[in-house]
Amino acid sequence: MLPRLPAVTRYLSVAALCVAGPVAALEFPLPPPGEDVVGQVQVIKAQYEDSFADLGETYELGYSEMVAANPGVDAWLPVKTKGEEADVVLPTQFVLPPGKREGIVINLAEYRLYYYPKGRDVVYTFPLGIGREGWGSPVGTTRIAAKTPNPTWTPPASIKAEHAMNGDPLPNVVPAGPDNPLGPFKFTLGMPGYLIHGSNAKFGIGTGTSHGCFRMFNKNVLEMADMVPVGTPVRIINEPYKLGVSGGKVYLELHQPLNVSDGSLVAKGAPSEASDEEVAERYAAVVNKVLNRPDLKMNIQIDRDKALAVVRAETGVPTEVGVDTTITSGESLDYVQ
Repeated sequence: MLPRLPAVTRYLSVAALCVAGPVAALEFPLPPPGEDVVGQVQVIKAQYEDSFADLGETYELGYSEMVAANPGVDAWLPVKTKGEEADVVLPTQFVLPPGKREGIVINLAEYRLYYYPKGRDVVYTFPLGIGREGWGSPVGTTRIAAKTPNPTWTPPASIKAEHAMNGDPLPNVVPAGPDNPLGPFKFTLGMPGYLIHGSNAKFGIGTGTSHGCFRMFNKNVLEMADMVPVGTPVRIINEPYKLGVSGGKVYLELHQPLNVSDGSLVAKGAPSEASDEEVAERYAAVVNKVLNRPDLKMNIQIDRDKALAVVRAETGVPTEVGVDTTITSGESLDYVQ
């Protein structure tokens, strides 16, 4: 039995949302030091012919996180019969990534970007597409080096060769416009060859489909264009296990770990049931995360059974697994010895 999900907002309809207008960026007040959770899980009534790709674009969510939060639901046709409705979970609650809350933080494991604007106590978050197998996205620190509206695209030789082999040759330069794979705006990173940009395709946000760059919904990259100045620091991490505290409770947000291929991080395929060995390994990583955080290890107690259930489920939804109290040597630590 899965542990209790956070409090949810019930119910929203897609039709009602469309009447109200498009959703803006997911923007949340920044919690005080020692608090790590923002947002609230929502449940909507999906309609016939809604797909996770459509719902994700509407609600600022990526495809993979929608699939993970709704196990057993058909991603392309959640409602099978016209006139009927079905509950769909929107994972719009997040444990903030570990580390300094400044600039841009990209977490590859959750296909998501966080932006902390300087001088404001808010955080914005957007879904991303990242590098696919063989074209992994990097981990490291850099900065926004340049901003370019309506960019042209000069395909690198490696990408031109790949397209030529597939019978889809590319021109030397792709002009700005609706067919440009960079979309309406690009941010150039200080890491040579890597960009944050829009897209000419509706699908692929929240998955590993790019050649290493970071893809955004076009409406999101344009929102970022108005907010993010050149020189903004960018920190790229791969953190599938996020642990945070909110209101005296401990929450675990767990995503499917990424494989390492050719020295780069690449996305795995569809979520699958983890073996007992994998569950034990991932649970050990969660416990080690507690032990490596001085602000947590002496003040919280983890419920072993709840944490194991979260590890097995991999829903990506922050779930209560413990309380903020004085930790004692219990079975939660014994498990990994």
